[in-house]
Amino acid sequence: MADDSALRETIETEKKRLMKNQRAAALLRKIEDRKAVVGVIGLGYVGLPLAIEFARAGFPVVGFDLDRTKVAKINRGASFIKHISPAAVREISGRPDCRATDDFRLLKKADCILICVPTPLTSHREPDLSYIESTAAAIAAHLRPGQLVVLESTTYPGTTREVVRPPLEAGGLKAGVDFFLAFSPEREDPGNPDFSTGSIPKVVGGVGRECLRLARALYGAIVPRTVAVSSPDAAEATKLLENIFRSINIALVNELKVVFDRMGINIWEVIAAASSKPFGYMPFFPGPGLGGHCIPIDPFYLTWRAHEFEIPTRFIELAGEINTAMPEYVVDRLLHALNDESKSLRGSTVLLLGVAYKRDVDDMRESPSLRLIELLLEHGAKVRYHDPFVGTLPPTRKYRYRLKSTPLTAARLKAADAVLIATDHSCVDYRLVGEAAALVVDTRNVMARVGKVKARVVRA
Repeated sequence: MADDSALRETIETEKKRLMKNQRAAALLRKIEDRKAVVGVIGLGYVGLPLAIEFARAGFPVVGFDLDRTKVAKINRGASFIKHISPAAVREISGRPDCRATDDFRLLKKADCILICVPTPLTSHREPDLSYIESTAAAIAAHLRPGQLVVLESTTYPGTTREVVRPPLEAGGLKAGVDFFLAFSPEREDPGNPDFSTGSIPKVVGGVGRECLRLARALYGAIVPRTVAVSSPDAAEATKLLENIFRSINIALVNELKVVFDRMGINIWEVIAAASSKPFGYMPFFPGPGLGGHCIPIDPFYLTWRAHEFEIPTRFIELAGEINTAMPEYVVDRLLHALNDESKSLRGSTVLLLGVAYKRDVDDMRESPSLRLIELLLEHGAKVRYHDPFVGTLPPTRKYRYRLKSTPLTAARLKAADAVLIATDHSCVDYRLVGEAAALVVDTRNVMARVGKVKARVVRA
């Protein structure tokens, strides 16, 4: 009986192996023939460009989003993101086999499902995986054998295995046998003219060999190169390393900015001189704080995870503290600059130039300008802002400002007690700023490129 039991177990194992290979082979053929339906969940700064690239490559695409307004805009060929043109959106809306929808029942029709949802922090700076959890539950409700599921959202190592995999397997299907599961971190840099979704290599880690093989085949259809790693955990760690590297180096120059300013040394001059070294140095630049969807958040995902293993991450946490404190430093510099003019920050009108988190985009995610506004209002200042790409400040998880962009005119500049440059959009007339404003507090060193002006310029 024992031998019969062992034989039956061997036969069942072999059946599963053959079934797995058949399912993997069938999906691989669909991918190679560009017949696999690609479902993209989350049509924001990451998901929408990804959906467009797959549509360009000839795949049928279904984009999923809970925001019906966003879905409607995509389906009529309209863009809601500055650096993505309507013509690019029409790569989806202009094809009968591509569409956006808020009906998640259509997930069952997708052969490959890519998760591109936010991974923010809670108010206690801990990972908020609620978007991933709800998305995994939605997929699980419609999961069928032979589908490939890939998480792209930046997160801590172990999320794919511990958060996404269990609900998908709860119905009886097994990852690597009945369906396929992988992690491939997004590497979007909104507005970057040199690198876009289709030109950046993709790191891929799968739950087993077949999962990795299928994920690489899928992404290999739209990117120049795929980089295989041993597991989803390694792929998750890769994205964290990329952004922690930037966070720490930005924190370094932000700290040096404070130190050198006290010594009467221009940090921007020092960076320019150091950049002349052809080896062993890479320039990073200071600013009013960190913004965007990755660098201000990702390091805290790793520090939180490291605490589970009782490992301190002092270096990473210190960098986070320095970068988070930059808005306070900027406002302190502004306060002292006004004091030198015999003015108080309380009651002064401050015109903030730029509220997007970086130059020439309309992306407000984690923008340090939001914290700057909060601090200025706490000090009793009257805040106005100008941003050619952000007409009205959108509500965020933390802030609900009712402010609209004001036109940048000589009269507005003269009426302000101080102009605070937080984002150096290239289309702003900084010569006008320097000639019409009395005091300019510059966090981006943009006024140094203008040359001599009438305004008093203070670096911050």
